[in-house]
Amino acid sequence: MFHLIRTEWLKIKNYPGFWWIMGVTLLSYPGINGLFYFIYNERTKDQSQGAKIIKMLVGNPFEFPEVFRTVAYSSSLFVFIPAILIIMLITNEYTYKTNRQNVIDGWSRNEFLIAKFFNVVIISLLVVALYLAVTLVIGFMNTPTTNAESWKLFNYTGLFALQVFSQLSFAFLLGLLIRRAFIALGVFIFYKIIFENIAMGILTKYSKDLGRFLPTEVSDRLTPVPSFLGRLDKDGYAKTLAMINEHVLLSVLYLIVFWVLVFWIYKKRDL
Repeated sequence: MFHLIRTEWLKIKNYPGFWWIMGVTLLSYPGINGLFYFIYNERTKDQSQGAKIIKMLVGNPFEFPEVFRTVAYSSSLFVFIPAILIIMLITNEYTYKTNRQNVIDGWSRNEFLIAKFFNVVIISLLVVALYLAVTLVIGFMNTPTTNAESWKLFNYTGLFALQVFSQLSFAFLLGLLIRRAFIALGVFIFYKIIFENIAMGILTKYSKDLGRFLPTEVSDRLTPVPSFLGRLDKDGYAKTLAMINEHVLLSVLYLIVFWVLVFWIYKKRDL
């Protein structure tokens, strides 16, 4: 296993695109959460009547334990950035014929895909570590004292991890299917930002919320909006929270489908 990971590292360590996108990822997650925190802090720091009303309505979404949910939701908006990196890494294998060279050098097709699987796992773990670091920094800044109750929403770390891994796996599948970097990137962004939202709206309107079964919508629902936004529709928010376990199961099932398809497609396809 370690020689597969080492070989993958040798492939990407001198690839500028990898470092650029990793840099954007490292900046975007603290950046978006820092921006939201700055806006909240600016609106609530004084003793004006407006600030008091905001505090009463919103509470402090950046205080433990709610900060786990708040940062998970805002961070989920930027999962597409590491997904772009995953697409570039798999499509580069076809662009530079390195997948074929690996097989010529003695790798089996399964070994090649296992190496790529670990790529997705490691990048997912890096994103989750970044999420957790941002969450803890903001949480400790806003919580005077901590106790066991402060960690009751820590499970959102696992939910965010599953969301990231699921969506990066979907991106990997698209990249493997299409093989051309810019086309695959275009398809992924179009699907994620435009097509799925339109399809979800149509399916939600004309069916019993079938839109929630779409591939990335399933994992998107693992990280619902912060609780202060849920107050706008308390019954709907309670239902959303109650269905998280179901979406965990659906996300795992999608993951199995994604990777079974990956291995099946690569096995059948000519190098």
